[in-house]
Parts: sequence; C-alpha cells; structure tokens
Amino acid sequence: MTVKNVIKYIEEWAPKEIAWGRDNVGLQVGSLTRRLQNIMLCLEITEGVINESIKNKCNFIFSHHPLLFKSLKKIDTDIDKNSIFIEKLLKNNITLYSAHTNLDFTKDGVSFQLAKRMKLTNIDFLVNLNSNQFKVIVFVPQKDVDKISKKIFEYGGGIIGEYENCSFRSSGVGTFKGSGKSNPYIGKKDNNEKADEIRLEIIVNKWNLNSIIEAIKKNHPYDEPAFDIYPLENKNLNYGAGAIGNFNKSITVNEFLCNVKKHLNLKNFRYVKGSARTIKKVAVCGGSCSELINDAIKKGADAFITADIKYHDFHNATDKILLIDAGHYETEIHSINEVQSRLKKFLVNNKKIKVFKYSASTNPIIFYNN
Repeated sequence: MTVKNVIKYIEEWAPKEIAWGRDNVGLQVGSLTRRLQNIMLCLEITEGVINESIKNKCNFIFSHHPLLFKSLKKIDTDIDKNSIFIEKLLKNNITLYSAHTNLDFTKDGVSFQLAKRMKLTNIDFLVNLNSNQFKVIVFVPQKDVDKISKKIFEYGGGIIGEYENCSFRSSGVGTFKGSGKSNPYIGKKDNNEKADEIRLEIIVNKWNLNSIIEAIKKNHPYDEPAFDIYPLENKNLNYGAGAIGNFNKSITVNEFLCNVKKHLNLKNFRYVKGSARTIKKVAVCGGSCSELINDAIKKGADAFITADIKYHDFHNATDKILLIDAGHYETEIHSINEVQSRLKKFLVNNKKIKVFKYSASTNPIIFYNN
C-alpha cells in the first residue's frame, strides 16, 4: 500500500477537479510512491501536528487547509514558518496532502458533516456546482451494449444524485460502407450494410471524459466506433456548495441557539435575528460562505450557519434570516471524522496501518473571558 493508493481513494470521493480554480489541492510536500505506514488527519499543518505524526510513525498527513496556497519565491528556514514545516516534513520522510474546496464541495464533505452535526435530515446541497458535465452518446450493437455501458460506469459515468449506473437506451438502424482497408464487425467491406444498434446515452463528469472515450475505443467491437459528445448546461447534482436540511419538527429560536452551542461545542458565537419565530429549515456552510446568504434566503431557510461573516453582511441579513457566525475551525473540524471513518474502511484489510486524528486543536483563536 502506497500513499498514491490512499490519495486515489480520497479523490474518488472528493475529486481535485471540483475544487475552486484558485485553490491548491493535492500533493503539497513529499512522495506519492512512499510505502504507507500510518496516517495523521488534521484541519491544517502546525508544528504540533508534525511532531505528533513523527511520534505515531505517520508518514502521510492529510490536511484540509493547504500548507502551500501562494507560490513560494524562496524557502527560508530561518524566519518563514511554512519553510520550516517543509524542511521538517522532508527530513522525516512525510508526505503532506490537502483536500480543501474539493472536500467542501463533495457530498458528505465539510458542509454535509456540519448539517449532520446539527441533526438535520433530508440534507442536500444548498447550491449545486455549475455545469461541468457532458453527455456521451455511443452507438453499439445490441449484444455488446452491456459490456460498453459497464466500462463507462467503471470510469465514473452514469452518476446522477443518489443514483449510479444511469443510462438511456434506444434502438435504431445504423448504416455504413467500409473501405477496402476496413475490418467491419458486421457485414463485408466495400458493401452498403445495415445494423441493428442501440443508442447509449450516459452523463459523465468533465474530468472523466478522456478516460471514458479511451475505454469506449478500446472495448467497442467496431474498428471505428461512432460516438457524440454534448456539453451540458445542467447543474451538477453530485457536487455543490453548502448544505440545507430540516429538523423533524419546528423548534423555538432559543432552542435552536442552544443546540448550535451544544452540537458545535462553542463557547460563544455571533448572530443576528431573522424573521422566523420558529426554526425548521436550516442552511449551513463550513468555513467562509457569506456569499451564500441570499441563496439560503431564497431556499426558504429559517437560519444559516457559517463563519467569517462581515459586519455589513450581518446588517443585510437582519430580520431576513437568523444568521450565525459559528467560527471557521468550529464549522469545518467535524469533516475530519468522516475522512477518518472512510479511510478506516478502506484500510480494513491493512490492520497494521493506523489512522490518527490530531489530538489537540489547530485553532489559533483564543476566547478571552475575564
């Protein structure tokens, strides 16, 4: 088992391609071919995280926030904290990997875990990602259609929301005449031929398109398979920003505020009152998501939980929606539990490899109480 195997598994859940364009997700420091020992999970890299990784013989660290976000012009280990971390990681043969906004935008990622922490049900994305999908249409002989569709599904095609292996099939007649150099699967070269075919239609994600086309060419019985590729304007049901859900029954505003404090383990938080007298539908978004406040209002949410809210955003939300700033760390840290759970299942047959969560907090913010 190598580090690369683990990263491949993580990215099947949270693909790098769905990350914000300016983000720096993926490998941060180290080698992908390193033989995996143990894994350390954290929200961000600190000296404490690295030291605890060394202590627990972890040679792979998964962090949510990237260590390297801006381009480095030099590595100065005398004064620059990040440079010191890089040096220490390399000296101890530790690979560092980050899943940031791709973990934010995936199902059961950061915002979904925040919603589950708040005991919401019927959870869905608050806003789905804009179109990044294609419809692939390929024409296949009847007896080969299951083989070709299976290959497309294996490469990530045919996933729509909670459904997989989705396709549409319609029958028709294909016509062709092969040249003297052709090798027709049906009929003879230099003859006008007809063949009963299935028009197979499957939605695929942009980042899977090339591998799916290669799979079609490799497995199709025709020496020149016919296929079409259509860009879609549909919102992607599989990925999005934020989450929205419901309580089983309405609760009072005060009960809701108490639940926020309890479920998120908060010392305090900032908020403004909304217009609803009771709370049932709630939108959430881990980290800084003030740009989604209006989306939460449009979706009919009684409350919206996020972080890093500016003063004027509070003003604009007053009497429209109960808006809560619960803290950046506090709204994102719960996703690490889901990462740990998934990795333990993935490594179920590799009992010697342990998955640790950093035992302390990496939150730099201290609350003053006098």
